[in-house]
Amino acid sequence: MAEQYASIIIDISHEDVDRVFQYRIPPALLPQIRVGVQVCVPFGSGNRKRTGYVVELTDKPDYDKDKIKEIIGVTEKSITADSRFIELAWWMKEQYGSTMNQALKTVLPVKKKVKARNKKIVETMTGMPQLPGTSLQDENKTGTSENAADAGNAADTGNAAGAENTVPAAGNSSAVVLNPEQQAVVDAFCSSYDTGDRTPCLLHGVTGSGKTEVYMAMIDHVLKQQKQVIVLIPEIALTYQTVSRFYSRFGSRICVMHSRLSAGEKCDQFERARKGETDIMIGARSALFTPFPNLGLIILDEEHEGAYKSETTPRYHAREVAEKLAELNEAAFVMGSATPSVEAYAKAQAGIYRLFTLKKRAKAGSELAAVEIADLRKEMEAGNKSIFSLRLQELIKDRLAKKEQVMLFINRRGYSSFVSCRSCGEALKCPHCDVSLTLHNHQRLVCHYCGYQIPMPKKCPHCGSPYLAGFGIGTQKIEEMAAQMFPEAKLLRMDLDTTSKKGGHEKILSAFAKGKADILIGTQMIVKGHDFPGVTLVGVLAADVSLYAPDYTAAERTFQLLVQAAGRAGRGRKAGIALIQTYMPEHYSIQTATSQDYESFFKQEMGYRRLMQYPPACHMLSMQVAGENEELMTRIMEAIAASVRKHFEEQTQIIGPVPAPVYKVNDIYRKILYMKQENYDILIKIQKYVKMRWDETESCKKLTLQCDFT
Repeated sequence: MAEQYASIIIDISHEDVDRVFQYRIPPALLPQIRVGVQVCVPFGSGNRKRTGYVVELTDKPDYDKDKIKEIIGVTEKSITADSRFIELAWWMKEQYGSTMNQALKTVLPVKKKVKARNKKIVETMTGMPQLPGTSLQDENKTGTSENAADAGNAADTGNAAGAENTVPAAGNSSAVVLNPEQQAVVDAFCSSYDTGDRTPCLLHGVTGSGKTEVYMAMIDHVLKQQKQVIVLIPEIALTYQTVSRFYSRFGSRICVMHSRLSAGEKCDQFERARKGETDIMIGARSALFTPFPNLGLIILDEEHEGAYKSETTPRYHAREVAEKLAELNEAAFVMGSATPSVEAYAKAQAGIYRLFTLKKRAKAGSELAAVEIADLRKEMEAGNKSIFSLRLQELIKDRLAKKEQVMLFINRRGYSSFVSCRSCGEALKCPHCDVSLTLHNHQRLVCHYCGYQIPMPKKCPHCGSPYLAGFGIGTQKIEEMAAQMFPEAKLLRMDLDTTSKKGGHEKILSAFAKGKADILIGTQMIVKGHDFPGVTLVGVLAADVSLYAPDYTAAERTFQLLVQAAGRAGRGRKAGIALIQTYMPEHYSIQTATSQDYESFFKQEMGYRRLMQYPPACHMLSMQVAGENEELMTRIMEAIAASVRKHFEEQTQIIGPVPAPVYKVNDIYRKILYMKQENYDILIKIQKYVKMRWDETESCKKLTLQCDFT
């Protein structure tokens, strides 16, 4: 029998070894070696044991076979990946400028030994067992006392998703009867799917239009063809309602993946999928790499959400990777949102994606909330210095009298945004970051970037004046003011501070769903997909906060937040109102959000993007250099900029280097170089050129380089 060889990527995330190395396969290991297996090999002059991934098998040596080393063995319990994931990893390496190892570690789960845990299934008060991977209590505890009660509350949170009484038994609920608009979308999808058309689809449905029911009908059609499905949602903790509805429809066919699972537990979930023990994987970004043997459909819910962008290398976007993965598997890819990203909608307009629309709410009698604007400039002129406009005060009092619920949204947590001295004007800043400290509970100043905190000082550290005061406003301050203005109301606050403990999200959401509070105050986490039929008023207290962000997507993010916030009102049988408080009522993002007119917003936003040459009108590469030594960081960044200009300026618009929006974080200084180019391949060429020069420069080892493609 001819000798067999394996091409292997060594498990060292460094460009110097980011290539394949060939090894001989010992006859005894031949049955175990296949593409995707993790193996142990001798590496380097000292033959140190290293792990690596098999990416190719051949019977032809690339060079003198007498010099080719042998594979030592197969890594214990490594999970095999097929060639599609290897190909996906290579595509991610090229697309996002990572090493092959970094891409492989992202797409290939490696089994890790974990301590055995005493797992128990807790029955909730409605009879629905805990969803896999979403238990609200520690699995080592019994399901008694308050833990069981919390589980029941969570089920009630799912019940708020439109069910009238209790959550149906797992997998026993009959399919929802779709309205004509929903059915038309499902019929069109199924017809195309059966003919082999795999054009990616964008489902643009207004808030409350029943996108989840459409997804489930699509899933049902694909499952009947013995294929599997991946459903991506932005944040598991904030979308329990969605998971509950899927579980009610499909029961034990579902697996759930989320960040609280250990590495070993995640691999267990992946192994279940590989063995065919589950058909549907629901989860956040990492669930995309579920090794289903016969993947037929990928669904990306709320595709506009920023949570789909990875913050670690490779810095991929789940929308782009999902599209590629679907292509490799000949699977369908469906995205959905009430406020699609400009990038996705531009592709739909260009015919790259197929566009489906849902223009009406699914629930009979439910209409989109009426949206009003309160001009805060006029409030000031009228002598109202409160954060609550006179109109908002009137509406809140009316809702409280009618026993209806209210949501108040402000995109900032804490008590005040910053504290400064009224004598010298100096703001109290974090000594480690280039940001102001935020006041919490009148007692402590906190840096929201590095966690640094100090007690609120009695005197200004700059001039000694006792006249220190908080400026701006946050969720804690809103809660305090609401309690004073509406003493009869029961309040709940939902932000990073109140949800930091395990089960924090579910406790607050379930309490509000059960009517235990009249007003829910929170940051953007309260406007993401929740369905509370009792809410008839949503107040957006400071619409301009996101509009002033130093980011070309500021108007897009503002429009999305406002429309999503307005979509929380009037989802039951009673009409809803959303009130937007702003100092810039004339801005097109606020005007179009008021009319909930996405097409008009898109047209104006694309005009701005084309004029300024921002994505998707062109592609952009940002390179950020960071380090503790400010002088070295600046010198290296200037050298990079000069080199890029010398070799690529004729083809590319180059801006910078400029300080990052937050120049210093945790004593690390940061500068950014921006490059704009219509041809994505040229940006990849620039990135590879800079990375090569970077690895050749000794002083760069004291710095970090981060590249982002958009």
